[in-house]
Amino acid sequence: MTLIEKLENATRLTYEDGIALYDLDILTLGKYADKNRKERFGKKTYYNVNRHINPTNICKDVCQFCAYSASRKNPQQYTMTHDEIMNTVENSCKNGIKEVHIVSAHNPKAGLQWYLEIFSKIKAKYPHLHVKALTAAEIHFLSEEYNLTHENIIDLMIKNGVDSMPGGGAEIFDETVRKKICGGKVTSDQWIDIHRIWHNKGKQSNATMLFGHIESRADRIDHMIRLRELQDETNGFNAFIPLVYQKENNYLKVEDFPTAVEILKTFAISRLILDNIANLKAYWVTSSIKLALIAQEFGANDLDGTIEKESINSAAGASSSNGMAQNDFIDLIKNSGFEPIERDSLYNELN
Repeated sequence: MTLIEKLENATRLTYEDGIALYDLDILTLGKYADKNRKERFGKKTYYNVNRHINPTNICKDVCQFCAYSASRKNPQQYTMTHDEIMNTVENSCKNGIKEVHIVSAHNPKAGLQWYLEIFSKIKAKYPHLHVKALTAAEIHFLSEEYNLTHENIIDLMIKNGVDSMPGGGAEIFDETVRKKICGGKVTSDQWIDIHRIWHNKGKQSNATMLFGHIESRADRIDHMIRLRELQDETNGFNAFIPLVYQKENNYLKVEDFPTAVEILKTFAISRLILDNIANLKAYWVTSSIKLALIAQEFGANDLDGTIEKESINSAAGASSSNGMAQNDFIDLIKNSGFEPIERDSLYNELN
């Protein structure tokens, strides 16, 4: 069966097929990715009203692609107090947020209890809020700091009110690339195992892939296939989020930045390879809002949310530091020919 025949018949694609997809022209890829998207979601595009909080930028790890960590080029170290975090959540609740998304650096001074207490405080005061917090990289960091297992940390997260896990820390799974860009951080096998444990607790998470730096196309396909295998096993991933590498203020010195065509091809291929992960998110923070809107034609059915404030990607050049107003978000989706649907964190439709 040829590659086109497989696409026509929605046959599961192999690793070799995935690499071959990049050789197809952008319109052919878009055609099949859009067909898949429409069969599942029609013209619906999901978004949520959420608030990102990045509580500390002090980090023990040295990732070459990171512009956020205060241990590198950023000399402005900070760690938010619990009162500051709670005030932020209170103000955001006035804007109707449904989710608080908490991700930060690997700060040895903050402590496990510092994290657990703030999760518990948020949940106690705002029980309606969905708390999405701690990447697999943060969980691994805390497990090493406190000589606890990944499962120990996960059990404590659940006990203290964490509802789902973000997908960060995955970067790219190939260990050769990983050693160059984030050596010393959670390994690919550990990342997968942490999400497996989380899923086996009856919880859901997201999955990400950082692309457009020093990885190859084959590395991207390998990454997707490994995620697909875990999803076959656990069915715990809500969404896949291809994150476009941000090139400013870090040490990778990538000069061959991916074109818009390469980025859109990667979105389309993600939709076609990851046949068992329903939602494909064009995270407008890293792709830019303009390209995210175009990505709706290349398989993406979700654009994330209003965010309000974002520090990690904006430190590397993304135009996301102040988020986006909900009405602007809705208008942009409508004007691009799609139907905006507000969702909750687990993809239940709200409005």
